[in-house]
Amino acid sequence: MGASGSGKTSMRSLIFSNNPASLTARLGATIDVEQNHVRFLGDLILNLWDCGGQDAFMDSYLTTQRSTIFQHVGVLIYVFDVETSEMHKDLEYYRDCLDGLRQFSPDAAVFLLVHKMDLARERGATFERKKRELLGQSEKHADVTVFGTSIYDESLYRAWSSIVHTLIPNAAVLSKHLTIFADACSATEVILFERTTFLVIATSSPPSSASSSSSTPSPSPSPSTPSSSSSPEANAFQELEATRYERTSELIKAFKHSCSRVREEFHSLEMELPEFSAVLDEMTKNTYVLIIVHDPTIETAALKLNIRMARRKFEELQGLT
Repeated sequence: MGASGSGKTSMRSLIFSNNPASLTARLGATIDVEQNHVRFLGDLILNLWDCGGQDAFMDSYLTTQRSTIFQHVGVLIYVFDVETSEMHKDLEYYRDCLDGLRQFSPDAAVFLLVHKMDLARERGATFERKKRELLGQSEKHADVTVFGTSIYDESLYRAWSSIVHTLIPNAAVLSKHLTIFADACSATEVILFERTTFLVIATSSPPSSASSSSSTPSPSPSPSTPSSSSSPEANAFQELEATRYERTSELIKAFKHSCSRVREEFHSLEMELPEFSAVLDEMTKNTYVLIIVHDPTIETAALKLNIRMARRKFEELQGLT
């Protein structure tokens, strides 16, 4: 939800319809509610409602359609235009949405996207100011997360990966088995992506903590500090960029779009560089897996063989068998 022109339909087009940012200017205003049904991991279906932001629609959502809009909500995503001139009205609608959630879906998570951050002059300071303001308006709702986003960089993928991650019931189990799989491959890291959107579903734990913890990492964790007895893989993990997941999603989506323009289909990707090797291949019919290896003695062919051998297990975990 969010005001008209805040960018809701553009981000939905980018994430779920695989359209590049350059084509979003052609999109028209959303009329009432547009629904998307996206299948994630077997029986998990994401039912996404894009609600038009014109005043007449917003008033209707909060009055006559209140029980329909706010019933059985898993996540509310409210989008704020960073340069809006009507922030007061936007905040009023947002507070009314929180009241609707408290009445019909009190356990729903709330994600606030401060969108079009590419237009802000001082992005860091602007975002922190907006974040404080929005959290101040959200005191009665504990589970609120704020992201600064733009359709022109990886920030949108970071936000949506976090959103989807909260809706996957077995994310911790997937992460645990990805850690086991990474250890079997002597990999620095393994990442599982949803096939259509290329959003991050789960990641392996850092090598330094794999043996002591099976907790699910955040879709965009900061590198952990290895102990003095860390393995070479743990040291390599420490040097990885914090935005690597979102940047990978963005680059692969762009590459898939380029393939479609020449009427080719993307299947897999192999990279062998002096610093590391990487294999991106299909894990199940709904997911892709990316393996990062810093050991130069490990061949990419061995990694692809390991992926083939692990497919049946991950199909079982995703309820596909």
